[in-house]
Amino acid sequence: MRNEIKGLNEECGVFGVFGVPEANRVTYFGLHNLQHRGQEGAGIVTTDGEHLYQHRDRGLLSEVFADPSDMERLVGDAAIGHVRYGTSGHNSINNVQPFLFHFHDGDIAMAHNGQLTNAVTLRRKLEDNGAVFQSDSDTEILIHLIRQNIHMGFIPALKKTLNMVKGGFAFLFLQKDRLIAALDPNGIRPLCLGQMPNGAYVVTSESCALDIVDAKLIRDVQPGELLVIDKDGLHEDRYTDDTKLAICSMEYIYFARPDSIIHGVTVHSARKQMGRLLAKEQPAPDADMVIGVPNSSLSAASGYAEAAGLPYEMGLIKNQYVARTFIQPTQALREQGVKMKLSAVRGVVAGKNVVVVDDSIVRGTTSKQIVRMLKEAGAKSVHMRIASPPFRFPCFYGIDVSNRAELMAAHYSVPEMCKLMEADSLGFLSVDGVVKAINVPDAGDAPYGGLTVAYFNGDYPTPLYDFEEGYLKSLNEQEKRARKERLSK
Repeated sequence: MRNEIKGLNEECGVFGVFGVPEANRVTYFGLHNLQHRGQEGAGIVTTDGEHLYQHRDRGLLSEVFADPSDMERLVGDAAIGHVRYGTSGHNSINNVQPFLFHFHDGDIAMAHNGQLTNAVTLRRKLEDNGAVFQSDSDTEILIHLIRQNIHMGFIPALKKTLNMVKGGFAFLFLQKDRLIAALDPNGIRPLCLGQMPNGAYVVTSESCALDIVDAKLIRDVQPGELLVIDKDGLHEDRYTDDTKLAICSMEYIYFARPDSIIHGVTVHSARKQMGRLLAKEQPAPDADMVIGVPNSSLSAASGYAEAAGLPYEMGLIKNQYVARTFIQPTQALREQGVKMKLSAVRGVVAGKNVVVVDDSIVRGTTSKQIVRMLKEAGAKSVHMRIASPPFRFPCFYGIDVSNRAELMAAHYSVPEMCKLMEADSLGFLSVDGVVKAINVPDAGDAPYGGLTVAYFNGDYPTPLYDFEEGYLKSLNEQEKRARKERLSK
């Protein structure tokens, strides 16, 4: 199981700006509003029109730029930045982005959010042809492919390369005199375009990063789109027309900040509607109150309470100085993180029948400890309600849930999960409920309302390439185990 997917999964944030004084500081502020997307490394590359300057390191953004001189060395009026979350022992300085490459015909920096599903095949082929890699990140593959076709010119080489790589990806590139952005053909990873008061363009993972730099949201970058920003302004181009919108539904459910807008949908509004629909699909008739798990579930909890006609109480308190448990790279750290970050409010929950609304159950660690915590605080009963469907299938597009062995819902039925969590009842929102709640306005005829919901139903919007064999093997192994368990009963 551990070999089903190894390695390079990341949930990251990217930010790029062109044409603003002190682009380094603008990028720093933008990355600050994307810190929730990655906490293991950060970096910025700038250009002054002649040279590119880089600083990157492991740690939080504030730690990476704790020395003011590191920021001051990043001169210029254009920049790209990156906050990184890496998995399974790959937290090396060599994997911290943006990457900066030096070539005789001009330097280039790259930042990436996502995962390439054919990275292993491409890398092996490149290495067989003499390519030498400095990192084990799939991001570096792109630059080697571009260099193989550089005789065509950079943009044609980039277009050809973007049609060779598969998966979910949002790329930013910085050359001495331009900023380039590209999004995968399904728009799986989020990427939006904004403009500052002085006319400078910004491209970033979430619109909340535009707000902090006083930039206005123009629109989302479209699937298969290639944007080039230089001194003459914005140039809109495409590298493919073979596209179909399939935005990662987990952006709306969990990852994105509630104040972000993705494809015309405010994340808070989508989450609140998920909560409303959850109350209709999974009511808790004897409940006295609704509480949310801070912070990403609060919107859904308020929607549930509203639709159920129940009081919405603060039954759990979060210590804001502890990192998200989902962003912790090991199970031991995640378990310790739950205890550090959440506390039950005894005076609120004691003697009450409580509905706890959470956004998702991935590994189940947090949910089990929340139930136990509330019962220890005197709750009469705890009814878990989850504002998304059971997470049964891995993600291969850049989220750290690609090892199926860790997915609780992949191995247990809902009643079994309820028993393991020691909850009094457990209910999930349906896939149809998620699609209806998010309601992407420009989805057209795209399946599932323009969303990727494969984590819940196994219907992936793209081929899995390198991961297909291991994924199918894991499904077969699970079916054998399930059959054996049924026979033993």
